[in-house]
Amino acid sequence: MREQHRSLTLRQKRWIVGTGIVLFLVLSVLACWFAGRPLIQFAQEPERFRSWVDQQGLWGPLLFMGMIVLQIVVAIIPGEPLEIVAGYAFGALEGTLWCLLGAFAGRLAVFLLVRRFGTRAIEVFFPLDKLQSLRFLQNERRLTFWVFFLFFLPGTPKDLLCYIVGITKLPLRSWLVISAVAPIPSIITSTIGGDALGMGNYAFAALVFGITIVISSLGLLAYRAICRARERSET
Repeated sequence: MREQHRSLTLRQKRWIVGTGIVLFLVLSVLACWFAGRPLIQFAQEPERFRSWVDQQGLWGPLLFMGMIVLQIVVAIIPGEPLEIVAGYAFGALEGTLWCLLGAFAGRLAVFLLVRRFGTRAIEVFFPLDKLQSLRFLQNERRLTFWVFFLFFLPGTPKDLLCYIVGITKLPLRSWLVISAVAPIPSIITSTIGGDALGMGNYAFAALVFGITIVISSLGLLAYRAICRARERSET
């Protein structure tokens, strides 16, 4: 009798987890269709976005942070346009603040989601072969250093990293510090560029974006080299 009860409980747990994954997938698709597309279009019209923010009053920053959370959870929505329009609409410092707060909340949500559902949550947005290049993060040795470094390094796929960190043994308190501090350089360059666009300083904006593209490209090359080197060392 005890074995039957234990087996039934296990089936119930699997059914709950499976149902949760399906619901999350359905909600993600709906979010992409009904919120993601308009959000991207909004980000492509910064003057309209600034006007919309002004109309919302105190709700403007909160609604914007909600957009950032959605962008991170629904990982296929690009985040860079939102960071640029944040600088355009709020200014460099305030825009950076709202981006950081929204990103912090979104990454905490993803971390807890993956801790609850495991790789099944990652499969919603990323093929599992993406995990192979980052399997060295499963090694506890210098885990905190590598997670911080990869999030600090410009050009790295932070949305993918955000999901993968949840299946590592990184403590929640360490993730809170990393997700609050490490993304600052990549966010602030985008908001400074957006602020320059809003002020009509197009030459400075072009300079900022040009430097950002170069640094991000170098960061992406470094990221790929690190992944290859760490993968060879793990085999």
